[in-house]
Amino acid sequence: MLKLDIQLFAVPARKISKTSKRMRRTHYKIEANGTVKCPKCGAKIRPHRVCPECGNYKGKEVIKTKEAE
Repeated sequence: MLKLDIQLFAVPARKISKTSKRMRRTHYKIEANGTVKCPKCGAKIRPHRVCPECGNYKGKEVIKTKEAE
């Protein structure tokens, strides 16, 4: 019996054209981060994070900033 050490790889049956490939990839794009307005100082921040301007999170002062002192 003849034993072959061959690895088999997944090979596509047909070539995907450049247009089809690019049409599929049109949705693979980066989106801008969502921002909300801080209720205390009005600075734009990412949601569910401490405001770097005033140091508040959910109405409580979490970080002391130079402005607060």
